[in-house]
Amino acid sequence: MSGPAWPLFGHEGAETAFLEAHASGRLHHGWLIEGPSGLGKATLARRIAAFLLGARGPAGAPLDATAEDPVVQKVMAEAHPDLKWLCRRPDEKGKLPQDIRVETVRELLHFFELRPALGGWRIGVIDSHDELNRFGANALLKTLEEPPAHCLLVLICHGRVPVLPTIRSRCRRLRLSRLDEASLKRVLEHHDVRDSDAVTALADGRPGHGLAMADPGAMKAAEAGRALLQGLPRPDAGRVDAAIRNASASEPAFDAFTGTLLKHAREAAEATPETAETWLEISRTLSQARELAMDRAQTVAKLVAGLQKSPISR
Repeated sequence: MSGPAWPLFGHEGAETAFLEAHASGRLHHGWLIEGPSGLGKATLARRIAAFLLGARGPAGAPLDATAEDPVVQKVMAEAHPDLKWLCRRPDEKGKLPQDIRVETVRELLHFFELRPALGGWRIGVIDSHDELNRFGANALLKTLEEPPAHCLLVLICHGRVPVLPTIRSRCRRLRLSRLDEASLKRVLEHHDVRDSDAVTALADGRPGHGLAMADPGAMKAAEAGRALLQGLPRPDAGRVDAAIRNASASEPAFDAFTGTLLKHAREAAEATPETAETWLEISRTLSQARELAMDRAQTVAKLVAGLQKSPISR
């Protein structure tokens, strides 16, 4: 028999918590799957959704259903009538919207009002809460306050945008943490990543981030980020140019560069708490860049300017 359709490593505690809640017969109607991006939160949501819709793995690992399972096949094809997955999708012109619109959320609420097509659960997944606009977030409250029977809502939260207290208080939380080195290497080996030691060093405990780092352009951008940091507070023009050029080359490269800066700022804050503002300022700049649809080169230039004034550059 083949392996799990959606293998997940290092998050056994979160899976056990969900399975125990299910076995109790008192499964909560709202779930927050929280943690930094690239940990496997969407993978966990798919495993949970397929399980509730009837897919089963072996006795000791019920969430490890294989791709041969008919329920899994429907979920993979986005064709299961009782599962609705909300995320940003390109419009007819191929443009990706900045957020998940309130109209899309209302479609999910209407979906919950219908009876399950196959007689079990109706499941909605929002991937991610960080990409909801405030009207969409507010629209969720009605369902969370008055949940229909046999309906389950899963919110994937990367932590870039605060969750409304009224939403958080009505959901059960599953917090995913960064993986240890052994678990991270298992993920990379599963995906046949070469030079796993180098990728592990860049991944920051996040397997999804690590897989993106395996891209050659991402590696160059991460190297440019480290060179820039070493040159603070006055990096020479060559380092700044390399940072802007490499980080703006592609989305994986941009993620690798910004991830390098964020990791450095976080580690600096752990050693010297007064430098924590640098991490916050980088996060604010990235959030603003998403909201204003700033291009990657413009965003990198702003990050460089901010780093030159930050406490970690002294």
